[in-house]
Amino acid sequence: MDYIVGANSPQMRSIYSRFKGDRWIWFVIIILSLLGILAVYSATGTLAYSKRGGNTEFYFLRHTGFLLIGLGLLYFTHHIPFQYYSRLSQILLLISIGLLILTLFIGSEINNATRVIPIPLLGITFQPSDLAKLSLVMYISRYLSKNQEEIDTPKIFWTTLGYILAVVILIAPENLSTSLVVFVTCGLLMFIGRVNFKYLMILFVSGVVTIGCLVVVLLNINTDGMESNRIPTWKKRIETYTGKDDGTGNYQQLQSKIAVATGGIFGKGPGNSTQRNYLPHPYSDFIFAIIIEEYGLVGGFIVAGCFLILVFRCLKIVVESPRAFGALVAMGLGLSMSLQAFVNMGVAVGLLPVTGLTIPLVSMGGTSLFMNSIGFGIILGISKYVQEEKQQQEEALTAGI
Repeated sequence: MDYIVGANSPQMRSIYSRFKGDRWIWFVIIILSLLGILAVYSATGTLAYSKRGGNTEFYFLRHTGFLLIGLGLLYFTHHIPFQYYSRLSQILLLISIGLLILTLFIGSEINNATRVIPIPLLGITFQPSDLAKLSLVMYISRYLSKNQEEIDTPKIFWTTLGYILAVVILIAPENLSTSLVVFVTCGLLMFIGRVNFKYLMILFVSGVVTIGCLVVVLLNINTDGMESNRIPTWKKRIETYTGKDDGTGNYQQLQSKIAVATGGIFGKGPGNSTQRNYLPHPYSDFIFAIIIEEYGLVGGFIVAGCFLILVFRCLKIVVESPRAFGALVAMGLGLSMSLQAFVNMGVAVGLLPVTGLTIPLVSMGGTSLFMNSIGFGIILGISKYVQEEKQQQEEALTAGI
């Protein structure tokens, strides 16, 4: 029986040593990835029959392939010292802003929104807002960590806010929900970075007033002749959510609620969803409803629990990290992905108006899957650094004794 490799064998220890960082975050990644593969395979049946002549394996294999590429990026980035991202953040932010501007002119339209840039020859598209979220979090973290001695001054607040607004304003016209998540994430990042609370309250009140004014305007504006932009879509979604529409705009959330209600505690079982045939985009925007329908409330709690674990483990990194930049990046990326996931869940159960946000690592996607994988890799790299620093301190204390 010598050929059996035990959990504590040198071979297994060698494998474990290659996957460094917080074990709980690795656990979250594995669970979300597996759930995503199962849910996407089930949810793309109707799409396969309408687009691929019934080849149900096509989207399953494509999503699995993208996921494997994403996990490869994750593995690679978690071995890169996170200090390099401080220098890269400036370049990436400038590239992101340039791509967002470029999208407004040459972007391809998907679901009445110009969000993506087509990549020639490869037949895929790139969504610049995904890169913008990642680079903005890193750059804001860099700026706050380098100016800790002046963190209480108006200059730091207004400069940081300027960077945030530059990205948010460029994302908002075609992807309002993403811009709001970015804005909230960066606001929380400023709070964690010890920006003066008085300024943060100004930011909070300004944000609430702006959103309130936007809702009022959308409910009262005449959108006739505006079919070429996103304003009619925003108006329709707000009217549906507030109950001021004619009832025709409630289709998506009605089907989603049916999926959630019929799932019960343990669900109908893998591949047994019926609402996937009626829900628009059950493999992305409404994948949480399909998970609950097939795996019940248990499946829903597992997904939500994974992102709660992610937030708490990132908080642990913040507490233990000796470097402000690493702590802020880990928390910022963890909050960004978790907020995005919880908004998606809120839409599926009818707590929030319909958005275009997906669940990281679970929903079907290309560049969003890659960017989220890189985000997880950066968090793991920072947690690896924290663990190594802690181990060195313990060894130094032991040697001193």
